[in-house]
Amino acid sequence: MGSPRYADCADLYCSSSAAHLGGGLVNNGSQCGVLHKVNDTDNSLGAGDKFPTTGFESSADPDLFAKEKELYLGSLCEVQESPNPWQFWMIMIKNGNFDKNTTLCPENGQKVSKIVTDRKFPCFGEGCMNQPVVYHNYSILESFGNQKVYLTGEFSGTYDLDANLVEDVGNNSFFSVSWKKNISTGSWIFSHRMSTSTKYPWLMLYLRADATKGFNGGYHYNGRGMLKKLPESPNFVVRLTLDVKRGGGPNSQIYLLDIGSCWKNNGEPCDGDVLTDVTRYSEMIINPATTSWCRPDNLVSCPPYHISPTGEIIHRNETSRFPYSAYHLYCSPGNAKYLEKPYDICDPYSNPQSQELVQILPHPEWGVHGYPKKQGDGWIGDARTWELDVGALSSRLYFYQDPGTKPARRVWSSINVGTEIYVSRTRETAEWSVSDFDVLVPEFKLKAESSN
Repeated sequence: MGSPRYADCADLYCSSSAAHLGGGLVNNGSQCGVLHKVNDTDNSLGAGDKFPTTGFESSADPDLFAKEKELYLGSLCEVQESPNPWQFWMIMIKNGNFDKNTTLCPENGQKVSKIVTDRKFPCFGEGCMNQPVVYHNYSILESFGNQKVYLTGEFSGTYDLDANLVEDVGNNSFFSVSWKKNISTGSWIFSHRMSTSTKYPWLMLYLRADATKGFNGGYHYNGRGMLKKLPESPNFVVRLTLDVKRGGGPNSQIYLLDIGSCWKNNGEPCDGDVLTDVTRYSEMIINPATTSWCRPDNLVSCPPYHISPTGEIIHRNETSRFPYSAYHLYCSPGNAKYLEKPYDICDPYSNPQSQELVQILPHPEWGVHGYPKKQGDGWIGDARTWELDVGALSSRLYFYQDPGTKPARRVWSSINVGTEIYVSRTRETAEWSVSDFDVLVPEFKLKAESSN
């Protein structure tokens, strides 16, 4: 296994004499092939290895190498396009296990010599935070019904290192993401599946449209992605088709949309200082089994106030007016100095820096922006194409800032769709597909064209 960054990027080339990789098809007398820009040597690069081209710095530190490998793979995949180049969709798989006997993860960005917390995390013992085994079916050309030609490929794998997926997935953890691109229309379909296991009960799988440069989704290193121009509240729309086939059990928080950004508590943009930067997330959970933890008798899980569609501020202690059922939970950044009581601090270990989280549920308050109005909308058997005024909704959400500071610009560097199965009690499987995924900003449309 190489460093945990892998890419599948390919160009379609049609010529009667072209040398090519992947499956070939005859198209109007020409041989069409897939020209891969990333090969096994690139994908298998690991900590300490020298990069094949100049301009990239190797490191024996696996964290530093992984971020540099992302930049290297991005250079191979980059598509030159006006006004800015782009690289690839991002697929993220995460393991929620946390060994409190290690000091691998900082606490709100602060390195600690010993983890002291009463928070509970799954971990079967030493090694529970391992990286997964990843299998890769490189993109090839295939024809389906009506002679439509598609570019198809897949990443799949497991966290159970002793599993043999060639024989059978069995009761092991499993994830897969396959893609199918209609060559004539350019439309993508991404099909996802994820299963937890006894040893790995907390897993996440997302399809991400990330920034093409800068801090993706609040991480403190330079990344690569798909968003050539970053969407900013209140002026952007996201359009996508989501088809949920299997829900993943009661603890599966399938996100119709998850948006991520980063700014400091004083409203200034993040600069990579993990002690003062804060990752900001908001997620719409559509699993109807997910209940509201924000209640009149549990204000600690509510934002301090809600902003109505007309701009009215409604405080969480106004029990007759506050829309508690519109929220699953809210938690505050661990480095905030002026929090309003009662408050709950977000998980201080799951990000390289402090984080703030606003999780919302289907509700008429959000329905005015094209979001689900009630529980069950968009769930199993109700596949829909959504047009979400994410800019307008995200401008209404409460995010913490120090008193008296200039409001932060809400610029979003990651737009994600996927699920987090949160500490399942039994083995659970979620399955869903995403297609026609577009991010629309004024006078500019961002759409995947030819890389994955």
